[in-house]
Amino acid sequence: MRDIEITNLETLPGKTITQHLGMVQGNTVRAKHVGRDIMAGFKNIVGGELRGYTELLTESRDQSIDRMVDEARGLGANAILNVRFSTSSISAGASELYVYGTAVVVR
Repeated sequence: MRDIEITNLETLPGKTITQHLGMVQGNTVRAKHVGRDIMAGFKNIVGGELRGYTELLTESRDQSIDRMVDEARGLGANAILNVRFSTSSISAGASELYVYGTAVVVR
């Protein structure tokens, strides 16, 4: 359980921002796995969810959020507002998942 509230809202209803600590971020770069690519190739033929890639993205998102939270905690924040995600292709077969938000102290 995280001790920092995270939201994509610009404020937290019922809370007052007492301190603005700045932007915090977290990211990870992941490469595709050969085994996952083979299974994805089969799924492209018959259709359906690419579970291996779904798991990869979920792990990437969680790791990126954890890194952002660690940075916010280091600044003394107890909330991160206006959280956004971004992805980009780094090279053939590798992508970055980037998350960022505004670290604040609320009461």
